[in-house]
Amino acid sequence: MNGRCVITVGDLGEFGVVARITGRLPQGGAVLLGPGDDAAVVSAPDGRVVVTTDLLIEGRHFRRDWSSGYDIGRKAAAQNLSDVVAMGADPTGIVVGLGLPPEAATGWLDDLTDGFRDECDLVGASVVGGDITRCDLVVIGVTALGDLGGREPVTRSGARPGDVVAVTGRLGHAAAGLALLHGGRAEPAALIDAHRRPEPPYARGPEAAALGATSMLDVSDGLFQDLGHVAEASRAGIVLDPESFAVHPLLEEAAGLLGADPLEWMLAGGEDHALAATFPEGVRLPPAWTAIGWVTDGEGVQVTGRPMGRGGWDHFQK
Repeated sequence: MNGRCVITVGDLGEFGVVARITGRLPQGGAVLLGPGDDAAVVSAPDGRVVVTTDLLIEGRHFRRDWSSGYDIGRKAAAQNLSDVVAMGADPTGIVVGLGLPPEAATGWLDDLTDGFRDECDLVGASVVGGDITRCDLVVIGVTALGDLGGREPVTRSGARPGDVVAVTGRLGHAAAGLALLHGGRAEPAALIDAHRRPEPPYARGPEAAALGATSMLDVSDGLFQDLGHVAEASRAGIVLDPESFAVHPLLEEAAGLLGADPLEWMLAGGEDHALAATFPEGVRLPPAWTAIGWVTDGEGVQVTGRPMGRGGWDHFQK
């Protein structure tokens, strides 16, 4: 293996034009050849490349009247970078495909690109290129790359009975913020900001891998639903203890305003991009991780003393 990876999506040269004009897409240490050619070359010291991709569509995943171009750029990058660290890898770069209406192709595009850049800066990654085309609404496709650094990937299928289930990062904040926006409210502003711009706990993915996590994933569609993927892949059951969840005062405040249940946001709300992982019994968890349940024989996810439906986000619901 030569430790290099050639990546192409559309015509990287076209996106390179934007990079040269705006100066907003710096080339980082992992990028051996950045925007301007038909493809980029990214270093892969481990000899393996972690790859993930997501698609965001205006009106379905974001609204331009609720979020700025900068916010949307941060969010689009974050949800992909979070998937990379959920495998226990270190992000190295992203490739972006954009469909834009004419009115979004000026200052708004600059703000969007700034968002991509600043989110990547948090993990030492770079925007290595992409493609732009005209579209009736904003469509954003992001592909993120990562390096395992010699570690084995942490998948969804390794949980075993007796393992501890733990989470790190915010839960329910983005869902509460979205509910506030739908309710026409502007406060608590921190929750609305959480919907617009998630804050994944990037450092915790490789940390969990080093601690021997048996499974891990990014919480994007709701904790209950996402842990269901771990249970299914691992052929095991998961029991969650609601008493282990510390409800943030802002969630309590928003729930009071909207007549909602804050724990429902924490269990079923998505887009915070927290990390959930399982660890062998006896592992000493760092302070950033909170134990919330355990893995059992059986199947599916149960919440002690609380009936739960399917829960979480469904991309094909209206």
